[in-house]
Amino acid sequence: MTRVLIVDDASFMRMMIKDILQKNGFEVVAEGSNGVEAVELYKKERPDIVTMDITMPDMDGIEAVKQIRAFDPNAKIIMCSAMGQQSMVMDAIKSGAKDFIVKPFQADRVLEAIRKVVG
Repeated sequence: MTRVLIVDDASFMRMMIKDILQKNGFEVVAEGSNGVEAVELYKKERPDIVTMDITMPDMDGIEAVKQIRAFDPNAKIIMCSAMGQQSMVMDAIKSGAKDFIVKPFQADRVLEAIRKVVG
């Protein structure tokens, strides 16, 4: 079973992704609300994949991607962005994110991205 870490500062966004994933046979191992938590939880849980919001307090998603990838160069991270964050998405991809999904989430797009990245 694919183990997922969900990181977003909005609890309802985490709930939406979690709902989509659990209905489709994924295991959500942890949830974080900022980049600092994302890095700590990644090291602790070693998930197969991470969904990472870009804009968060304390540490943004791009910095969290850099730190997670420094810890684990094989980390698989999918960015979650709002419309109009294309330049930030590009920064995230350059930092090592594998794909991105745009809010509001569409279940099939979320699943497609995760399946593609997990391989």
